[in-house]
Amino acid sequence: KLPYTKNTDNGWVGMVEHYFVAAWLPPDEKKAPREFYAKKLDGGLYSAGVIVPVGTIAPGATGEVRVPLYAGPQEQDELAKLAKGLDLVVDYGIFTVISAPLFWLLKWLYGLVHNWGWAIVLLTIIIKSVFYPLNHASARSMAKMKVIAPKLKALQEQYANDKQQLQIKMMEMYKQEKINPLGGCLPILVQIPVFIALYWVLLSAVELRNAPWIGWIHDLSAPDPFFVLPIVYAASAYLQVKLSPTPITDPVQAKVMQIMPIAFSVLFIFFPSGLVLYWLVNNILQIAQQWQMNRMLEREAAAKAAHRR
Repeated sequence: KLPYTKNTDNGWVGMVEHYFVAAWLPPDEKKAPREFYAKKLDGGLYSAGVIVPVGTIAPGATGEVRVPLYAGPQEQDELAKLAKGLDLVVDYGIFTVISAPLFWLLKWLYGLVHNWGWAIVLLTIIIKSVFYPLNHASARSMAKMKVIAPKLKALQEQYANDKQQLQIKMMEMYKQEKINPLGGCLPILVQIPVFIALYWVLLSAVELRNAPWIGWIHDLSAPDPFFVLPIVYAASAYLQVKLSPTPITDPVQAKVMQIMPIAFSVLFIFFPSGLVLYWLVNNILQIAQQWQMNRMLEREAAAKAAHRR
């Protein structure tokens, strides 16, 4: 990492904590020189500050240096008005280029519904709609895997003692059925940066602090007090696994895939309820899409079977 600039004629210095920031904001208009410093103190404490010159004061005269101090929430619009770059204390990391537009869209939706919880729901629906073509391709691939699952099981039993031949026969079946075994995973990989970017938006947005949604959810930045959202998420994730079988032949790996929803729901007990709400709505939409795709492919398979007769 590059060392920070110690001597310059502009800039501010601050300390950040979750949702809040405290910053000294020397004015930049006069381009007065200033020196920044940061020190490690005893007891695990740290000190950061800025030294500004007093200037020449005549004998018997007085002088003063005015440096505003901001201590408050990380509301990006307000911070941007106070000092150049101060809004960047809300750090989304390497996915800022994605997170910033998502946060703008979330605020715009809040302006429509005046509820941050419903704004998250609407944002999830919009993101899901944008990625519908990719999700459709993934769901179709996963649904095809469900249709040929009995054939795959028969192959596994037939070549239980010959793993190499099993792989060859499986690839032949994928080719015959026109299935890409990675077709269910690749579309998801494309969406991962958006998921991570939205994660940081929902985790960092001070607007969600003490923001109610419905009923028992009085603070979207705090965990669900009655664990309702994590439990419902676990049920939806388990149903999603059942509807979206993966091309896993190892029974141990298959069990792990079934246990994952429960493991995630345990983690979500400690997550902000706004984040869990996003994942829950995303899962419900994915289940609906996968169910519709399964029905469509089952009808297609039945039609092909009838045509052969």
